[in-house]
Amino acid sequence: MKALGTIASAALLGAGVLLASVTSASAYVVCNRWGECWHTSYRYQYAPGLRVRFYDDVWFRRHHWRNRYRWRGDHRGRGYWRNGVWITF
Repeated sequence: MKALGTIASAALLGAGVLLASVTSASAYVVCNRWGECWHTSYRYQYAPGLRVRFYDDVWFRRHHWRNRYRWRGDHRGRGYWRNGVWITF
């Protein structure tokens, strides 16, 4: 009986360590004041005048963004979309 308790405790401890070490891949949807949106993996600091908003992927899947926003392709590096042009900073 004591061995069964030890095995169960070890299994729970192992599961806890595994769960704590798993990091979820988070992605953000970024939309600017001109209604352009794109994906990013980081929450960069943008100038306040750009009025950038970050959303999670759940927002992207649920929201009817097509009525208000234009989707732009993903782009590497720091920057933002403006009138269909990627501007780096």
